[in-house]
Amino acid sequence: MKKLESREDIEHLVNSFYAKVVKDEAIGFFFNDIAKVNWDSHLPKMYSFWESILFGQMSYKGNPMGVHFPVNEIQAMEQHHFDRWLNLWKTTVEENFVGENADLAIYKSENIAKLMAFKMDLARRL
Repeated sequence: MKKLESREDIEHLVNSFYAKVVKDEAIGFFFNDIAKVNWDSHLPKMYSFWESILFGQMSYKGNPMGVHFPVNEIQAMEQHHFDRWLNLWKTTVEENFVGENADLAIYKSENIAKLMAFKMDLARRL
């Protein structure tokens, strides 16, 4: 297996991950039916997001939390949804990469999932 060390690696990781997500019975509907994601614009944003997180490139411009609130208003994004997202991400990382940045991608995703789940739950309660 190879190390996660370039934008091309991130693109492969993100593409492999979302190929699973769109077919997933637990969370695919958020992307396919509720958000109706435009993949041509979403995927490059995710490449930049992860490139910023893993390599400090600061190529991502956006508010990842903010774009999830409208989806959460339509359909509650609950802990089990984030658990599934995290499981798919970790599996995809581990299937494709090893090393420090692969470990960092998993660590950061765990923090993202915790924060997102907390904020989505809090938003539903307000």
